[in-house]
Amino acid sequence: MQIIDGKATAAIIKAEIKAEVEKMVSEGQRRPHLAAILVGHDGGSETYVRNKVLACEACGFESSLIRYEADVTEEELLARIDTLNKDEQVDGFIVQLPLPPHISEQRVIEAIDYRKDVDGFHPVNVGRMAIGLPCFISATPKGILELLRRYHIETSGKKCVVLGRSNIVGRPMAQLMLQKEMGDATVTIVHSHTRNIKEECRQADILIAAIGRPGFVTADMVKPGATVIDVGTTRVPDATAPKGFRLSGDVDFEHVAPMCSAITPVPGGVGPMTICMLMLNTLAAGKKEYYK
Repeated sequence: MQIIDGKATAAIIKAEIKAEVEKMVSEGQRRPHLAAILVGHDGGSETYVRNKVLACEACGFESSLIRYEADVTEEELLARIDTLNKDEQVDGFIVQLPLPPHISEQRVIEAIDYRKDVDGFHPVNVGRMAIGLPCFISATPKGILELLRRYHIETSGKKCVVLGRSNIVGRPMAQLMLQKEMGDATVTIVHSHTRNIKEECRQADILIAAIGRPGFVTADMVKPGATVIDVGTTRVPDATAPKGFRLSGDVDFEHVAPMCSAITPVPGGVGPMTICMLMLNTLAAGKKEYYK
């Protein structure tokens, strides 16, 4: 059984990005610039944004953090997005989700210029991804593909089961695993209303769990020798942990891992790759790789 180490892989990729950025700068180009908008003081969002800023530093990028209180109006937020869309010094930007309930997340996503949408959430990027055109691919599915590639895990012709159908992970992951140039796999999506989840999962050569339910995938749901990718990162109360909680994945790692040929841990698996892929998207934005 092989542990798929996302933390180590992400460190290698960030070093590769930094080397490319320094080469760009030596040739007279400017550093890629990522901006992030953070609304309110959600603990998880604060952590994510801080880690994104640190990743920018590690990759040699410029970064800007724009903060608003939770009572900011939707109009004010949309006006700032419009300013960033027009700012030629900003290559890409993100609006950290979730947003307060009085702000429409979909309206915000659609207001972002798709050429700067390094999260890959804009309908133009989602649509281009679905039909295999060059675009910004959302970071978590892109990170999973990169892990499978770098660990030489064969996907072509394999049976892949994606557990979860969210717009951020499940749906794009299934689309990418299906595409000939990407996963080239036979793909099934299972979700909360699937009647035979256990039987479907047990057929998977590659099982990707992304439902946000700690320990949901148990040993009797996994085929011996399968590759298991655990996307879940749920904060579970733990009095023995320094912060009072621990991160739990969607997979019962202790009992599932011995059955697998390869598995991602939580933490240290998919999570570090997500931020790393945001950096790759920002590099692509800086180089005008997908859109002029």
